[in-house]
Amino acid sequence: MARTPTLFDRRRAALEGLAESGEGFWSEIVAEGERVPCWTREFWTPRQRQASSLHEISYRACYKPQLPRLFIEALTQPGERVYDPFSGRGTTLLEAALLGRRVAANDINPLSALLAAPRLRPPSLEAVADRLDRLPRRGAELDSLDLSMFYHPDTEAEIRALRCFLDPSDEVDAWIRMVATNRLTGHSPGFFSVYTLPPNQALSPQKQIEINRKRQQVPPYRDTHALILKKSRQLLSDLSATEKEHLRQSARDAQFFTEDARRVPLEDSSITLTVTSPPFLDVVQYAADNWLRCWFCGLDAQAIGQGITMARTVGAWADTMQEVFHHLFRVTRPGGHVAFEVGEVRKGTLRLEEVALPLGLRAGFEPLGVLVNQQAFTKTANIWGVENNAKGTNSNRIVVFRKEG
Repeated sequence: MARTPTLFDRRRAALEGLAESGEGFWSEIVAEGERVPCWTREFWTPRQRQASSLHEISYRACYKPQLPRLFIEALTQPGERVYDPFSGRGTTLLEAALLGRRVAANDINPLSALLAAPRLRPPSLEAVADRLDRLPRRGAELDSLDLSMFYHPDTEAEIRALRCFLDPSDEVDAWIRMVATNRLTGHSPGFFSVYTLPPNQALSPQKQIEINRKRQQVPPYRDTHALILKKSRQLLSDLSATEKEHLRQSARDAQFFTEDARRVPLEDSSITLTVTSPPFLDVVQYAADNWLRCWFCGLDAQAIGQGITMARTVGAWADTMQEVFHHLFRVTRPGGHVAFEVGEVRKGTLRLEEVALPLGLRAGFEPLGVLVNQQAFTKTANIWGVENNAKGTNSNRIVVFRKEG
């Protein structure tokens, strides 16, 4: 007589249905007295489903586009709405839009929408080149901010002119501002600045002065217009006609919010799938990293920093995320799903999936289980001294929930 599948068996089968079959390691987690399966394997590789070039925008603590794509393809149909309440650079919404889904995004940092929205309406390279030709390279009024440690005087004049003369209500200008925001600082000649930290982490002026002194470097001139055009060409390089049409359709009713993730004014039962990654305790200082980007875009970095939740204890993080889960339960349609990526923090000793599972249960969701994507390490990773998954560097831990239909 055949054994009747248990609830654990059904949850395991649901997880297996999310991805192509493959070897992996099964374990279980007990949450609120319920057995929840945990599947560990490599669910995607750097070569699998190469991501669109349109994603190539730098932002702290963002996951690979393959992560949301896995869930979008398995759990939604074209035309259904996908949501991210902590949208960052917009990886989830952009991947959803490329796949023909409707999108909603929220992030309390307004830089998020400034970086994401223009990529739903990508202009032609010819339109970008024409607009750059017509933009003045100088003429903006100076303020008291000293940027001489980052930029050659002529480069700084061009940056200030972009800041002054771009019109964000124009689609091409919004695109140019988005690209320029990502070229402000970096560690190669492809950026506007002298050598500094990667573009997702701006140093303070004093720290940059110290780097310049140690490296005996002086900011060289960078042609900002040429670099914007070059980066635009890269971002637009592999968009297919179908993807462009999907983006245009998604842009028509895309929803962008700049709210506390616990209180986003979405309609009840309007979301088919949420794929998100919340702030991890106090690991990343988003406002401090983005002070220069905020200045360029006319935003108040200090005010943004005060509004971003940076919980310093597991208890405080859980209290905040419990409210987020109640919000997600309200906006998720019956039969919809939530994929909640919690990563690994404190060198993998803190397993936030064990914290998140009870939170989703208490909000009303059924926990399907946990997917742990453990990436095979590359030669580059070993060069940087990362030889295994002990630090969580190449791991994603994703808690998957379903709202009963």
